Amino acid sequence: MYLTRTPNFIQNLFPNFTWRVPTDKKVAYLTFDDGPIPEITPWVLDQLDLFDAKATFFCVGENISKHPDVFDMVLERGHQVGNHTYNHLSGWSSDNLDYYHNVRKCAQLVKSPLFRPPYGRLKPHQVQFLQRHYQIIMWDVLSGDFDPGTTLEQCYENVMSKVRNGSIIVFHDSIKAKEKMQYTLPLVLEELSSRGYTFESIHADLFEPADALRKIA
Repeated sequence: MYLTRTPNFIQNLFPNFTWRVPTDKKVAYLTFDDGPIPEITPWVLDQLDLFDAKATFFCVGENISKHPDVFDMVLERGHQVGNHTYNHLSGWSSDNLDYYHNVRKCAQLVKSPLFRPPYGRLKPHQVQFLQRHYQIIMWDVLSGDFDPGTTLEQCYENVMSKVRNGSIIVFHDSIKAKEKMQYTLPLVLEELSSRGYTFESIHADLFEPADALRKIA
């Protein structure tokens, strides 16, 4: 079970996480988890280019190691990247020290102060440690493109019914999510553009104080 919009009471429980970017402007923050992979990430980049859209890719370190050319492509197209652990670990089922080492291994490749935990799952001690080194980026709109039980139309509706100014929207550049994401992303880009939205990447300058964001290296 998952919620397509993270309720305010959950966001308030973790005020140091970034759930959305407060703004009065029509700006949406598209994010893509689990890549980079050659089967889907280049297609995403091409779609974003069509709308002059910038996004943030939360990369799995193992995929960066396997596909460094695709990772470089993300950066060359002007997008931001973040840490999604080296092996896509769930914090809930990982020993704390093992989890920190896995995050650090990815950090050496991705070199970003942004971190998103796979599945959104962290233990309290992991939160305490990681937020000293990273801006933890969550979301307020979840497309559900990873869910086999979600239809193409539902995936689109999950986004369009919940998006608002400053929303952080989650898609996945993964094989599992490919069909639904390839259906939904172009429609979302087109419809939100027609409503006057622009698409920006998440970067450290959005947060204060910027010099408090330190990557693990």
